[in-house]
Amino acid sequence: MVQRLAAGLSRIAVAIGSLATVTCLFLVGYSVVMRYAFNAPQPWVDKVAGWLVLSLVMLAAPEAQRKFEHIGVDVAVSKLGPGLARAAQLTGTLSVAIVAAVLVYAGWEAIEFSLMVGMMTDIEGVPEWWIQLLLPIGAGLLLLVALVQTLVLALGGRPEHLPTGDEELPRDTLARGE
Repeated sequence: MVQRLAAGLSRIAVAIGSLATVTCLFLVGYSVVMRYAFNAPQPWVDKVAGWLVLSLVMLAAPEAQRKFEHIGVDVAVSKLGPGLARAAQLTGTLSVAIVAAVLVYAGWEAIEFSLMVGMMTDIEGVPEWWIQLLLPIGAGLLLLVALVQTLVLALGGRPEHLPTGDEELPRDTLARGE
């Protein structure tokens, strides 16, 4: 049940992150056309594009963790025995959970400070904390996913999408010697 909830929330977050990517693409295109075709630069686009990239990263990270698509050393883990491999995987998911918890805490601290001093962005009417909210939301989802994976591993289960080490490399990867 908790695994399905974490997966559902993670998929929703990555869908929103995907929309942010498409929006960023259109905004940058709009900015280029306005700057070079009409000599009317749109400086706000650069700022908003940066926020959209931030949202993509923070909202896609939980899904990357859920699918174990992050940078990892699967080859090394696959060479370990089953017990040590499980310990390495458990250590990895727990490490992600700890980092995510630190990011949630740091995000809330930043938001509290921004609210306290009334920080605003360069764009009129947009408070800084609106953008900073992406950090604890994304990190909170990452924390949830990593904790669920840690719990499943600790209880002797196997999280969905966990690499087994038996996956076959694509032929072009083998041909390049990677």
